Amino acid sequence: MSQRPLSLRLAVCGALFAFAAAASAQTAPLPPAAPPGASANAATVLPAQLQDFDAYMADTLKTFKVPGIAVAIVKDGKVVLARGYGVRELGRPDKVDADTLFAIASNTKAFTAAALQMLADQGKLDMDGRVIDYLPWFRMSDPYVTHEMRIRDLLAHRSGLSLGAGDLLYWPPTSYTTEDVVKRLADVPIRNSFRGHYAYDNILFAVATLVIEKVSGQRYADFIRQHIFQPVGMDESLIDMTYLRPGMDVATGHAPYNFKDVKPVPPMAWLNDPGAGGIYASVNDLAKWMNVQLAGGQLPDGKPLFSEKSHREMWSMLTPIPIGKPPIPELAQLTPQFSGYGEGWFLSDYTGQKLVWHTGGWPGFVSRLTLVPGQHLGVVVLTNQQSGAAFNAITYRVLDAYLNPAHKTDWVAVYDKAVKKGEAHADDSWAKHEAARDKHSKPSLPPAGYACTYRDPWYGDIVVSDEGGKLRLRFSKTKQLVGTMTPWQHDTFIVRWDDRSLNADAFVNFALDDDGHVRAMRMQPVSPLTDFSFDFQDLRPMPVKTVTEMD
Repeated sequence: MSQRPLSLRLAVCGALFAFAAAASAQTAPLPPAAPPGASANAATVLPAQLQDFDAYMADTLKTFKVPGIAVAIVKDGKVVLARGYGVRELGRPDKVDADTLFAIASNTKAFTAAALQMLADQGKLDMDGRVIDYLPWFRMSDPYVTHEMRIRDLLAHRSGLSLGAGDLLYWPPTSYTTEDVVKRLADVPIRNSFRGHYAYDNILFAVATLVIEKVSGQRYADFIRQHIFQPVGMDESLIDMTYLRPGMDVATGHAPYNFKDVKPVPPMAWLNDPGAGGIYASVNDLAKWMNVQLAGGQLPDGKPLFSEKSHREMWSMLTPIPIGKPPIPELAQLTPQFSGYGEGWFLSDYTGQKLVWHTGGWPGFVSRLTLVPGQHLGVVVLTNQQSGAAFNAITYRVLDAYLNPAHKTDWVAVYDKAVKKGEAHADDSWAKHEAARDKHSKPSLPPAGYACTYRDPWYGDIVVSDEGGKLRLRFSKTKQLVGTMTPWQHDTFIVRWDDRSLNADAFVNFALDDDGHVRAMRMQPVSPLTDFSFDFQDLRPMPVKTVTEMD
């Protein structure tokens, strides 16, 4: 069994050298690029390195098996390119254009940060005020962190939570409300020191969502629409897919099922954490957003969307990020001199220029938005397949064209090499599991001995049922997390989810007590490159009977 890697959440957490594996299956040839969108005369103003951009994009689509991509470039306050390439959905003729809506996922975080700063500009909240002053019932699992958590901390990934902690409360979609998610945060373990460690999280943006709603008196979606989308002129953008309607110009997401065959995936909404990643937008709209950001918060009519002070704070480093080693030597030239996180933005540098940027990942979609303030330059890349390699290859071709015109790297080839190395690493990981496995071992108990309702302190109930001698595992609040368990070795099983687009199969280990009864369950992703939001390793489920006895 070969495990093919997919590093969706490397794109989300924003590692500079993030790359994602393209699927290994062959797909139908992609159609040529759609006609230019907002800038029909872009070729007359594009730098020399981008005169072959259509051919470069065709190579990107083919190499990384991406059905469709939209790109916009802004320079000196003007849109110099806004264009679509490929198709909205495999097997259908509709082409991507500059108005096509994509899920932008964690690129939403900058909008959430801006919303909080705008409320601060109005004197309705203090960015350094305590969260419990606005949400008195807010609790973290550590009383000190609860007391000291400030509004600004919600945006900076420095809370002490581990990478992706608590994401299973809403990812894949659960039936919990946003308030449910935040209240359950009180039981999510804190693994690191408060403000002493960078670890990307989404769950604190659910807290930020509730703060915005409490202070403004509006639903998050209504506040963003009225106070950001409308003034900026983002007339096409929406807050999550529940606002999508038949016939709209919207891309369908695609994922490699079983780590190989690229197929469409059902649309998903983050209804219970919209501030972390709920927005759908087009590159035409995001070009307007980039120009407002590059203008320091000033709208086209000269009025401020947010103050200069707020703008500086959003782009100031709050959390340093360790600079890692690139996966292949060819990526060494991207190694930054500094790396950190501000308020909803990553901060680093390239060729001596400060970069302000973010990435986004969602089932079927990944994206990257990059600003170069010193050059009044911005580029956004939206894709409908989970390939961070694609958006990075495009972004750095554009940045080189403006910042390093004498240097023309084939970033498609570079990232393709990185992808192949990642595939080999995932195969090696699976081979090590196979080599360590005791293939002659058997479970200690019959299937009925493992069947039970297990309860995790922060997620809730996970049910293992014996269905005719076949063990099935169900997360009670997550419809997509249903799968069949097969013995691996001893009292460890592998759960293979019915939804094969998840690429998140997990080891399930049962610990027995002295009397041979299950006393605890533990889980761990099988693949090292499974999306980090499947934080199975943080779960501590125990049989409900045991939990009741302890209570």
